[in-house]
Amino acid sequence: MKIFQEPQKLQKWCRARKLAGAKIALVPTMGYLHDGHLSLIREAKRRGADEIVVSVFVNPVQFGPNEDYEKYPRDEKADLAKCREAGATAVFFPTPANMYLDRHSVYVNEEDLSKGLCGARRPGHFRGVCTVVAKLFNLAHPDFAVFGQKDYQQAQVIKRMVRDLNFDLKIVVAPIVREESGLARSSRNTYLSPEERERAVAISRNLMAFGSKGGAKTLAALRKSLEKAGLVVDYVECVDAETLEPRKTPKKGCCILVAAYCGKTRLIDNRVL
Repeated sequence: MKIFQEPQKLQKWCRARKLAGAKIALVPTMGYLHDGHLSLIREAKRRGADEIVVSVFVNPVQFGPNEDYEKYPRDEKADLAKCREAGATAVFFPTPANMYLDRHSVYVNEEDLSKGLCGARRPGHFRGVCTVVAKLFNLAHPDFAVFGQKDYQQAQVIKRMVRDLNFDLKIVVAPIVREESGLARSSRNTYLSPEERERAVAISRNLMAFGSKGGAKTLAALRKSLEKAGLVVDYVECVDAETLEPRKTPKKGCCILVAAYCGKTRLIDNRVL
C-alpha cells in the first residue's frame, strides 16, 4: 500500500497508473475510520477498481469557527492499518499547509442543493467540502469516487458539482452502515457517553418506524418523538430525494433527514422513502 503526503507525488503516481490503464477509485474521508468508511473501500473493490485511493484529511475549510475542528478524532496509525486490511492500495495523508498554500484564494461553491438543511445551519461548510473534493479529484484522477449515504446532502451536492463542472468520473453512493443498535456509524459517535449513545438510537429507530404502525405519521410527530427521547432537534425535514426541494407530504421519492444534538454532539441520519 502506497502512502502519500505531498499532493504532487500522489498526482504523479495516479497519472502514471491511469496512463497504464488502471481503473482508479477515490474514497474521501476525514479519518478516524470505522466500518462505514471501510464499506466504501470494499464497495470500490467490488466495482473492480485496480487502485483504491483513500484520502484522510480533516479539512479545516469545512468547519465553522465554533465547530469541532481541533478536537475532531484522529488516529493515523489505526487508519493505515484499517485501510490496508480493507484493500486500499494508496492512502493520502496531506497537511492543511500543503492542501491550502499561502494566500489560497480559490474556492468552489454550489448554490442550489447546499442552501437548506446542513448548509443553512453551517455557513461555508459545503464551500469547504466542494473545494477539497474538487482538489482530490484533480489529484487522484479517479474513474469513480465513493461517498456514504449518511451524509445525504453532501452526496447530492458533490453529484451536482461533478455534473456542472464536467468532472469525468462517476459518483457512487453506498448505503448507511449502522451499529448493532441501529445508530448510524460516525466518527463523532466517539464523543457520546454510554447514556447519550442509548438516547441517540432514537434517531434511527424513529426514522425507520416513520409511517408504519406504531411509528410517527407526520414530521411534527417525528420531531416530538425525538424531543421526548431527550434530543435537541436541529431539523426534521422531508425533501425531494434528487433536488432536495422541501415536500409537505412524505411519499415515495422523498428523503426524510434528521439532525439532532445528543448532549453536545450533532448527529445526522436519513431515510429515502
